[in-house]
Amino acid sequence: MKRRTAREKALQALFQVDIGKNDAEDALRHVAGDVEKMDPFLKSLFLGTVKRLDEIDEIIKKHLENWSIDRLANVDRNLLRIAVYEMKYIDDVPLTVTINEAIEIAKRFGDEKSGRFINGVLSKVMEYLTKD
Repeated sequence: MKRRTAREKALQALFQVDIGKNDAEDALRHVAGDVEKMDPFLKSLFLGTVKRLDEIDEIIKKHLENWSIDRLANVDRNLLRIAVYEMKYIDDVPLTVTINEAIEIAKRFGDEKSGRFINGVLSKVMEYLTKD
């Protein structure tokens, strides 16, 4: 499975958990089929995001200007969550690649402003994660 497809499926599953209040394993199974035969990147991305949701939300909240995380569009909120997880915990993907992928997915699933919004927030998150 291509990584973009895995990211899109992770977004769909996370949307089901966030909005539909579905169980994580059920949501993942619904979008991707058999969990045992599932793409490892998809499984890691989704389950890792769910596991660290509180921590990820805190990072996102620090980088929102004049917004609360609850007021974000559902697609944007969940896409940010997945991208922040990937940026912080998946070492083999450059941060700029994660941001570009998130922007492209936002253009497909979000509204006309989603791409720019996602870019702005994730650029701030990247600065935060790389400062030392």
